[in-house]
Amino acid sequence: MEEQVIPHHSLTYGTSRLAPAISLVDRAKEIRALKEEAELILQQAEKDIELHKAKCQFEKKPGQMIYLYAKESGDYFSLLSPNEWGNKPPHPFKAAYMMNPDRSFTEIPLEPKD
Repeated sequence: MEEQVIPHHSLTYGTSRLAPAISLVDRAKEIRALKEEAELILQQAEKDIELHKAKCQFEKKPGQMIYLYAKESGDYFSLLSPNEWGNKPPHPFKAAYMMNPDRSFTEIPLEPKD
């Protein structure tokens, strides 16, 4: 009978005395951390999808500041900030975003100007 050989990289312990000890607890922590990271990525992707559904009458370009407003018929993007409307935009302001080269959005906090 042939003996089954298990590759050393799939073992849960070091194959020599000099190798670091690998515990299942450490692996479980790594898996949990990866799961949390994946969930955050999925949440951001879902948010980006929703933002891409907002009405937009111009071409969104990476690096460009765009402003999201709420209207009864749905959210829309504008190139004008609330300050450019004299702090009295026609519809409620929701958030400012910058589009990234990968077409995801980064929310940019706005400092209120008096």
